[in-house]
Amino acid sequence: MFKSAIDAESHLAILEPRHAAELYQLVDESRDSIGEWLAFPKKTNKIEDSKIFIEKSLKRLTENNGYWAGIWHKEKMAGSIGFLYMDWNTRKTEIGYWLGDNFKGKGLATKAVSRFILHAFHNLDLNKVEINAARTNEKIRAIPERLGFQQEGIIRDYEYINGEYRDRVVYGLLKEEWSALSDHLRKG
Repeated sequence: MFKSAIDAESHLAILEPRHAAELYQLVDESRDSIGEWLAFPKKTNKIEDSKIFIEKSLKRLTENNGYWAGIWHKEKMAGSIGFLYMDWNTRKTEIGYWLGDNFKGKGLATKAVSRFILHAFHNLDLNKVEINAARTNEKIRAIPERLGFQQEGIIRDYEYINGEYRDRVVYGLLKEEWSALSDHLRKG
């Protein structure tokens, strides 16, 4: 299926049922760190759970309503990234992403998010990309900030994870902002 290089050693590919065991293993190995910020690791208790997630993602892809891809580094699954939905009326989407413990600090998430932004604006002709992150998750928040997103607000007590409410920071990037930033970077 779809495969896109993000650097010489890393690529993105649409998650397929054949990836379920590898996805489950990665979640299981990084369950505590991922689960600190996201709810899904507590719901991922066997390979079948990952398979069901992948099948739902493929269904959303066929319905033109988002999808998830795997992030691979040196031929090992490193994490996942996805378009959480597609709002075709307002031409916007939200990107979600996570990495396994052994793959953090390599720039993989930033490169994957950049590839998804490029795809959203140039191939899908969307007008806006959003990223939401827990207010206290500084590492995840650094990615949209590094890529030129604007902080648009904070949703208080957005979710309840690990016995506490978490605020969400909403970031947005418009197509015209990305184009201007891309032009500026190309000119040096």
